[in-house]
Amino acid sequence: MKTVFSLLFLILFTGFISAQNLIEKGKKAPEISLSKPDGNLFSLSSLQGRLVLIDFWATWCAPCMDEQPEMKLLYDRFSDEVRAQKFEILGVSLDKNKESWEKAISRFDIKWVQVSDLKFWKSPVAKSYAIEELPFNVIVDGQGTIIAKNLHGKELEEFISGYFRK
Repeated sequence: MKTVFSLLFLILFTGFISAQNLIEKGKKAPEISLSKPDGNLFSLSSLQGRLVLIDFWATWCAPCMDEQPEMKLLYDRFSDEVRAQKFEILGVSLDKNKESWEKAISRFDIKWVQVSDLKFWKSPVAKSYAIEELPFNVIVDGQGTIIAKNLHGKELEEFISGYFRK
């Protein structure tokens, strides 16, 4: 019996470490294909060629909600890059209540793409990105390679500014 539990632990731990290793700088970002609030499917790969900030958040997460006005300012600051199809934010909600999610999108006047499967922590996307806490984000270059993760506030803004100054 002890051997069975040891083997099970090893399998689970190895899977966790594997997911963690996928979400590192220089690795390809796992595909995200989820529904927008209108029910249409949207995929991360459709943003190929752009710098993409993948923002994982939820309405039940107070720090996430506090961060939304900052995300709006960031989106507005880089609006020229958005219009030129060089930059986009992809909001991935780990909500389970569609009405709450839609109300937050409206309340914060979020203009960037929003997707969710409304599966909360059980979302396969949350697992593939090894998300343990929110807010969490990943920055992906035009080829889909992770170039930064979990940047917030001034550090996030400076990173994006620096990327476009190259």
